[in-house]
Amino acid sequence: MSAPVFSNHGCRLNAYEVEAMKDLAGQSGLGNAVVVNTCAVTAEAVRKARQDIRKLRKIHPDARLIVTGCAAQTEPETFQAMPEVDAIIGNTEKMLPETWAGLSADFIGQTERVQVDDIMSVTETAGHLIDGFGTRSRAYVQVQNGCDHRCTFCIIPYGRGNSRSVPAGVVVDQIKRLVDKGFNEVVLTGVDLTSWGADLPATPRLGDLVMRILKLVPDLPRLRISSIDSIEVDENLIQAIATEPRLMPHLHLSLQHGDDMILKRMKRRHLRDDAIQFCTDARRLRPDMTFGADIIAGFPTETDAMFDNALALVEDCDLTWLHVFPYSKRPGTPAARMPQVNGITIKARAARLRAAGERQVARHLKSQVGRTHNVLMESPLRGRTEQFTEVHFDKPQSEGAIVTARITGAHKGSLAA
Repeated sequence: MSAPVFSNHGCRLNAYEVEAMKDLAGQSGLGNAVVVNTCAVTAEAVRKARQDIRKLRKIHPDARLIVTGCAAQTEPETFQAMPEVDAIIGNTEKMLPETWAGLSADFIGQTERVQVDDIMSVTETAGHLIDGFGTRSRAYVQVQNGCDHRCTFCIIPYGRGNSRSVPAGVVVDQIKRLVDKGFNEVVLTGVDLTSWGADLPATPRLGDLVMRILKLVPDLPRLRISSIDSIEVDENLIQAIATEPRLMPHLHLSLQHGDDMILKRMKRRHLRDDAIQFCTDARRLRPDMTFGADIIAGFPTETDAMFDNALALVEDCDLTWLHVFPYSKRPGTPAARMPQVNGITIKARAARLRAAGERQVARHLKSQVGRTHNVLMESPLRGRTEQFTEVHFDKPQSEGAIVTARITGAHKGSLAA
């Protein structure tokens, strides 16, 4: 019996969950199947998922084709209308052993084609724990899922449900196991990471979790946190940034824009000056701090002047790693009912933002030449600095090791050592 083929779309959390689904599918004995884990963050993401489904059906004409993920959760009817698809399962269902047991049964006539329940009724995180995935050097730990906020452009809460947190003790125990297995870096992941703890007893904050991990897992060399909402950063997280060298000096910020009116129309919880102040304060506490950010180009009602504010934010916050999203209309969101920006204009503005990001990366790389970094090796010839900058070596190093290296040059978005 051949093992199922998995195709993943979207975020790091989706990739993490694919690893969990591989385990569940293997335990159930599912074979001769193709599983597509979809993303719903933009209309383009859904289009790519549908394209992938058609391609995979041609490659695997006799396999059972199963669609899951955020797009399956938010618009199951889209995939139900595709003749290539045999089953659609929601984001809750994909983490349940009984779902995969049903899929591995006789399939035709044994399982409902669409298994997508109300994600908003889910009150706990799924119990899946993946002890390491990705490279041998870095492991990802899901500590939170879902989102309680309702940004006007975003469909994700309807794909992920409300915010749920993994208890700190469970997280610490998992990280201890990962360190015992030889992982030198752990990344905390979630949909809305800075909301961690709000649903737990005593309502701890993300900073409390970070400090607890660093205290109780002293052998962990490097802890990294993924995308955060800067306006929700708590005092303990600030303290960790200032005093804990094992917390890596790289933060990816969910900024989305740099104009106050657009931020209000997005229903964000911060203003332009809040973002600038946070970056200034964090860099004062940790001078080697680098920032990434999500920025949307062409949000409804965005004028040239409003876009200029978003563009200026790249330098005002000294952002290095940009994720630029051309605005994509998502049916069912308030932004979809607002006056839309011309598609050609959106594309041009996104290109200008990306160009600004490339200039920032080039500046950052140039500033690193001659410096010494502790580089976590992802492969024998490639690793990442503390700031998550890619480094290429001229001689093989031990994969998974942390290597002290002198930076000798910079080219094509990465460093040489």
